Amino acid sequence: MSFISVLFALLLEQARPLGRGNPVHASLRAWVRWCTRNFDAGKSFHGWLAWGFAVGGPSLASLAIYWLFDTFLGWPVAVVWSVAVLYATLGFRQFSFHFTQIRDALADGDEDRARELLAEWQQIDASELPRSEIVRHVIEYSVLAAHRHVFGVLAWFAVLAAFGFGPAGAVLYRLSEFVTRYWQHKSKTQHHPVSEALQQTAADAWVAIDWLPARITAISFAVVGSFEEAIDGWRYYEPRFEGDNDGIILAATSGAVNIRLGSAASVATFPADGAPAMPPGSVDRRSGSASGQTPELAHLAIIVGLVWRTVVMWMVLLALLTLARLLG
Repeated sequence: MSFISVLFALLLEQARPLGRGNPVHASLRAWVRWCTRNFDAGKSFHGWLAWGFAVGGPSLASLAIYWLFDTFLGWPVAVVWSVAVLYATLGFRQFSFHFTQIRDALADGDEDRARELLAEWQQIDASELPRSEIVRHVIEYSVLAAHRHVFGVLAWFAVLAAFGFGPAGAVLYRLSEFVTRYWQHKSKTQHHPVSEALQQTAADAWVAIDWLPARITAISFAVVGSFEEAIDGWRYYEPRFEGDNDGIILAATSGAVNIRLGSAASVATFPADGAPAMPPGSVDRRSGSASGQTPELAHLAIIVGLVWRTVVMWMVLLALLTLARLLG
């Protein structure tokens, strides 16, 4: 069931991706705002209460619907529900549009246009970036976006689905990432900022929830890329900067494809409906790799190949696990 759900969700998302301002994301943003207004009273307990309702509420709701469908209507309907949830939480098309535009601008030699597109995507000042830095930023943002929109979602979905929790893992992961970014953005742009307790609660929860998926993504990139160099980059980075899951992914990516990344990487705060990206520098991210080639345009195709090989590997593993379960 997991394999079928993921396969159909990916195919559907490629054929007809969700547009910006869609009713699903709009409803979730309204829910998060309601939880903020009603539970954020400035203390740690209230922070966990608001986070629990904002993230746990939709996750439990998706699980309850899955169980009801599976119990009373049968597993095919439950699979359809899983596909619908994955369709809303999983997919390349939620970020690949920006990647493609910037790549095409660079291929045409229009670096000014590439800088404008990068600045629009990440809400940063890219006016002084040289060509290699534009490419490096695009690689870093794209790799981390692929992790958050695809591999992280797959990891939590697969783990919880194996225990009968259906698509709840996908909702848990995506909402955990969204509320962290949304509350940080709101605290800087609204007249009534979110409390520091709530922001810290969301950040702590996100680090914990993303701990396992980040390492699974790093291992996956190592398997489909240059394994030894990727693991060496990871091992060098992790003990020096504990708690930086994104840095581990960049370090592994740097080794896997022999590209120098991370020397001035911005934080992985990707824009989505209702929560624009924040400027870089919130986290002091050092270089994940002191060696490797300077990023060039050709490396963008290498990164695309790395990501798609990882997707294929994931699908093969899910297919084998599904087959083993059926035969067992």
